[in-house]
Amino acid sequence: MKPSEYKFVDGMNCVERGIKRAFDIVASLLGLIILSPAILYVYIRLRRQGDGPVIFRQERIGLHGRPFHILKFRTMRLDAEQDGVPQLAEKSDNRLTPVGRYLREHHLDEMPQLWNVLVGDMSFVGYRPERQHFIDQIMKENSDYEQLYQIRPGITSMATIYNGYTDTMEKMLIRLQMDLEYLQKRSLWLDLKIIFTTVRLIGYGKKI
Repeated sequence: MKPSEYKFVDGMNCVERGIKRAFDIVASLLGLIILSPAILYVYIRLRRQGDGPVIFRQERIGLHGRPFHILKFRTMRLDAEQDGVPQLAEKSDNRLTPVGRYLREHHLDEMPQLWNVLVGDMSFVGYRPERQHFIDQIMKENSDYEQLYQIRPGITSMATIYNGYTDTMEKMLIRLQMDLEYLQKRSLWLDLKIIFTTVRLIGYGKKI
């Protein structure tokens, strides 16, 4: 794939972006309060494993190409990348701990990302942030990835819903095309549809 010859323009105007950010702040704060019992329960379960830190912090690239640390409950063994080479996560990854597998299947590992949303690293809806290692690989195929830096990465997206786990470069490039389409067409209404669709699918037990 080659980069496009035109700039991908953000579908939201400045007023919509302000409303979106206000929604992120209020909803993430409410989410942290409402989900605090579940967050505490997961924290205690992981502490009882006694095999390392509960919170997993990893550098990702976000708005304006700036790095930030994404937060998750740790679901993998400490030696998941023992050789130092970044590896893509898979649906049935043998590096997952027993508790981590359950958290991953039900997306409970991503609850700490509400903090990322609250402080402005992320949004509820946007492209999924990647590590620089994988961005470099994507950029070799399609440098349009940099167009995504116009907006905040998100917890969910159309690509998350319909493209599933991005465990291959082919899926990464498909996800990129979907994310670029979202960038151009995004609106407050589309964000709400994506959020409700994500909640509905998770509620029905669909693995996304």
